[in-house]
Amino acid sequence: MCSDSPDKHTDSSRATLEDKNGTGVYPITEQYAAECGYTVSVLPLRGQMELRASYFSCHTDNKDDDLFTFKFQLIANNGGNEVIYTFNETCTPALPWSYREVTCEENYMEVSVSSDVSCPSGMESDDWDAAVETSYKAATSDWQVMFQRMEQALVPMNLSEAQRQGYIFDLTTGRLVFRTPYGQPDSFTTEVNGVPVEVVHATLFSRQSWVVLMVDLVTACSIHDGSYDDGYIMWETPEVPFLLVSGLQDVQVNIGVNGELLEQPVAEERGYTVERHNTTVQISIPYNAEGGYRKSYVLDGELLESYVFHLYLEQILAGEDHIDTRLRLQRTLSTPPLLRPVFTEDRTAQEELVFTVYLGDVPADVELAAVELNGHKFPVPFPNASSFTITKADHPNNTHSYTLTVPFNSPVVVQQFSSEDAVMQHRLDINYTLTVLPENELHYHPTSVMAVTDVSPPVFAAVCSESGISFKLDHRPFDYLWYITIGSDLLTPELAAQHGYIMSNDSQSLLLDVPLYTNGYKYKDITLKGFLGTFEILVRDHETSEVRSSTVKTCPFTSTELIMCSTDGKMTVVADLSLAAKSGLIPARANLVDKYCGPKEADDTRALFSFPFNSCGSLVKLGKEYVTYENEIIFSKKSRSWKNPGYSQVTERVVIQCTYPLAGLHRLFSAYMFESDTVGVGRIIHSANSSQDVLGPTVEPLKVLQTPVPTTRLAVRPGYRPPVQLIKVSSYLKDLSKKG
Repeated sequence: MCSDSPDKHTDSSRATLEDKNGTGVYPITEQYAAECGYTVSVLPLRGQMELRASYFSCHTDNKDDDLFTFKFQLIANNGGNEVIYTFNETCTPALPWSYREVTCEENYMEVSVSSDVSCPSGMESDDWDAAVETSYKAATSDWQVMFQRMEQALVPMNLSEAQRQGYIFDLTTGRLVFRTPYGQPDSFTTEVNGVPVEVVHATLFSRQSWVVLMVDLVTACSIHDGSYDDGYIMWETPEVPFLLVSGLQDVQVNIGVNGELLEQPVAEERGYTVERHNTTVQISIPYNAEGGYRKSYVLDGELLESYVFHLYLEQILAGEDHIDTRLRLQRTLSTPPLLRPVFTEDRTAQEELVFTVYLGDVPADVELAAVELNGHKFPVPFPNASSFTITKADHPNNTHSYTLTVPFNSPVVVQQFSSEDAVMQHRLDINYTLTVLPENELHYHPTSVMAVTDVSPPVFAAVCSESGISFKLDHRPFDYLWYITIGSDLLTPELAAQHGYIMSNDSQSLLLDVPLYTNGYKYKDITLKGFLGTFEILVRDHETSEVRSSTVKTCPFTSTELIMCSTDGKMTVVADLSLAAKSGLIPARANLVDKYCGPKEADDTRALFSFPFNSCGSLVKLGKEYVTYENEIIFSKKSRSWKNPGYSQVTERVVIQCTYPLAGLHRLFSAYMFESDTVGVGRIIHSANSSQDVLGPTVEPLKVLQTPVPTTRLAVRPGYRPPVQLIKVSSYLKDLSKKG
């Protein structure tokens, strides 16, 4: 038996034979292959097409039954283009020929006998006598054949008629060959020790003068289907399938796969076993043993597999006449359909915020074609622009795996926020589309993964500086659940620009610099040495607007001069009295309109006053839309100057004011009560001597909850003391009226 396995991956292919005498090319159809001694198998997993040829096959060059040469072509159709591959094979039998050689192939039976022995043995005497009688009566000089079937009369036919029916007879240098496909009309099936056997019993005869030459040709092959039990593929054959020998003396059995015998230690190592039960030979092979191959397919939506073995069995039968018969058998055995489920494993690391799903145990003949993520289908490989990836890894056991990664914040991930538990649920429904090659059968493998992440409201990092407070927030994927406010106002670039904040926002973080004295600050512990400024940022629920968290930062600051107008009707002023001090006035001896209202604290150049609006001689000025509370810091002293020994009257007046919009007052100032929605806008107006000129620089107020006024110093002409801060009340009132 000569064989070859061309490795050609093609859409389709066919084989042809070239006649040994160059008379033509013959396509190997199924019928032609069975008649001429060829077996063609396609091994899709290996990407091979296997051709096995009998030594006595048609169109094979035979030299002395020892050297056999044949040529064949493989015509491959690849994408509509035919490509021809030509192969030449020369084979020599590894062992000397036995008297009788029986071949049981997948698609035909063949027997050859040596022409040196004239009296074959093995036939029962009654059958032989009947054959002799029939052949003697019907014999002519031409060779004829008659087929014996149980309890049927023998009907001779000439060889040309037998050939038309699919039987092949050939005479070589030293052997007579008979070959027949399975299932011929003259074959019959019987059971030998409970094993089904197909038999063709042909007697070839010719009459030469008064002598009748007869050759008995019997071929018998086990047609056992094989079975599968507890992980083993099993197959049976009788020790002697039919009347091949008489008086059986010995049987040798050798086993192999893919047309090659295995040495006994190798077969045992692989788990192959050969056992005799009475007169039956039983072969057992582990379903996944080395030497076979597996094949995937899809049935009713399930991914199944079968393990296939090309069994090669050789039996040597020795009869009492010491004439050996060698039986060679090729059978394809397979397991029944077995479930071959692939599996998925959730390897997600929560801290990485990425789904990682492992699809494993994918057979070598199955490929991943597409992945559906929450109803969105994507071909494999994924587009380069996608945020998710799929990677393939091959494994030594002829399987491969795929690892899918999808970020939690990918648009394909379904997210659901649980406000009660303050967690975000991320769900990913996956449906893998697997295709079985080469048939391109589709199998779908669905799975779902879920992840939960903590989505507590974001918190800013805050840093103090000399000029204000800086806030930083690193973005998280779930920050869209919240929004940020300063008080009740949504923090936007427009609001930041309006209030004088410095804001930058990119994909990584939000930075907010809040200069001192801008809208939103609250102040406390005011002394001449400094004060504490507090700024708060609120984080609110996007759906309910409830405050979920806040970042409050309090920092120490210093200032030469300031005025603060509270919402509860109190004015706090740190006044810079350095010019008056140079004239010999002592800040600690300054007072308000009420001379009994002196400073709470004073040093060489400054004085701190803090008092309710309804005290210390404050004046109330009521307009149509605003109310202003005014008082004065007054220096009044008679003293002897070291330059002028006489007495002189020196007066330093500093006007201090707090202005509130009437619309924001819940209770108008009366003797004992004051309540405002907002802090007032304050100003300090310095007046040297009796000068009424109080012009100075202008700063527009920021319309927020609390706005202390920063001090601004300008160069002035000699003899003139400008105000530290001047607010254009008219502009401020006009702006507020527009809002109202």
